[in-house]
Amino acid sequence: MTSELNGGCDPSGVEGLDDILRGGFPRHCLHLVAGASGTGKTTLAMQFLLRGAGLGESCLYIALSESKAETARVAVSHGWDLTKINIVDLLPSEAHLASDSQLTVFNPSEFELGQVTEAIIKAVESSRPRRVVIDSLSELRLIAQNSLRYRRQVLALKHFFASRDCTVLMLDDRSAAVDEDQLHSVAHGVVVLEQLVNQFGAERRRMRISKMRGVAFRGGFHDFGIRHGGLDVYPRLVASEHHETFPDENLPSGNGQLDGLLGGGLPAGTSTLLVGPAGTGKSTVATQFAVAAAARGERTALFLFDENIGTLRSRSRKLGIPVERAIKDGLLTVQQIDPAELSSGEFATAVRRASTGDDGGGKAARLVVIDSLNGYLNAMPEEKYLTAQLHELLAFLGQRGVVTIMTVSQAGLVGQMASPVDATYLADNVILFRYFEADGRVRRAISVVKKRNGHHERTIRELDMNQNGVLIGEPLVDFQGILTGIPTYVGANRSLLERR
Repeated sequence: MTSELNGGCDPSGVEGLDDILRGGFPRHCLHLVAGASGTGKTTLAMQFLLRGAGLGESCLYIALSESKAETARVAVSHGWDLTKINIVDLLPSEAHLASDSQLTVFNPSEFELGQVTEAIIKAVESSRPRRVVIDSLSELRLIAQNSLRYRRQVLALKHFFASRDCTVLMLDDRSAAVDEDQLHSVAHGVVVLEQLVNQFGAERRRMRISKMRGVAFRGGFHDFGIRHGGLDVYPRLVASEHHETFPDENLPSGNGQLDGLLGGGLPAGTSTLLVGPAGTGKSTVATQFAVAAAARGERTALFLFDENIGTLRSRSRKLGIPVERAIKDGLLTVQQIDPAELSSGEFATAVRRASTGDDGGGKAARLVVIDSLNGYLNAMPEEKYLTAQLHELLAFLGQRGVVTIMTVSQAGLVGQMASPVDATYLADNVILFRYFEADGRVRRAISVVKKRNGHHERTIRELDMNQNGVLIGEPLVDFQGILTGIPTYVGANRSLLERR
């Protein structure tokens, strides 16, 4: 079912929300936007009206809790022009503060409720709007004083607006939880906004469509943020909705020995996990794939959780890896992730936009690098089901033929290793990095332990990095126990890279 049953839909003015609602709010209906103070209700409502004004529609904002001056300040902070929106301020005047106005033998609510309702009807009749926002219902609830009168008033307004072909957003701050079910039954659709406060870092915001009659909306929670210009909503990723056909080919690294280990490179649409202790070369190998893709004119999106961009540039320059050229040509886009400011939905949306080219990077990314999963997990310690979200993200990228490389740093240097997350079952390919000791030196080893799609070498080779880039030696056939960190020499000939 779609909103076509209700005569079409009105775009909300928030791209992500329209994606969730399959187009926007059902037209000529009354919708409830509920959320505590500070969750973004008024911001969403203003975007809804501004979108309508941009389409040439008459729009009306009825303020019951904020003055025109307060609304104007909000508009200035977002860079909005509200001149095309009719704003009606129904706040109590200063006369209500006088002692004489509070002395009466009648219940003040009987007069105030009628006056407010009459003023709303008059404003609608005068401007004949296509879109209306009432901000907020909590004021009507206080004036009505009891739930029966309040419900009757909301029902009366609903029928009134229905006869005027208006699409209405009623905002509610959820200050009276006992009335929530009544409001939900009256409204055609309900959008719930929430704000979560973590023990560390910025607050996280999310929304949920709890009801939208006649619309096959995308359920569940969707993260969003309030930015300059309004809400930025990050719809929950559903990988099955984004399947595309792509050629069955390998993504080479540009390093012959590394590609030999991998049986030609990384297959399109697969994910690869680079696992090992810190300093073994995981990030460098990932960068090698990125610059090789840039040399072929393909774009890579690199998301850094641990290393800063300056360190990436410096390390790559000293290893002779032309990162600067790839960045200058726009074929390598690097995004530094601030762990304290990120939500899982925002990160998934950033990756999604990069893979489709909707992030301003020009072309769609053929390769996505996440460095590292340790930082990804530490950035969102209070989020649940991160592994499930990561699985959905990898499935989405795989459906589009994007190659994904992720790094994981294990605790320890030699011997038994411990990983913060077991993501090996999620990845299609796993490349293992290790330290080992030989001839009085700490050396590095690399091996491919898993590749779902195609052949790969099962050898263990020495890995070195210098000004000439990534160097991979011959198979270490004269050693046993390399993965333990303390190998035993069993051969007659040395098969180690010379000291450089």
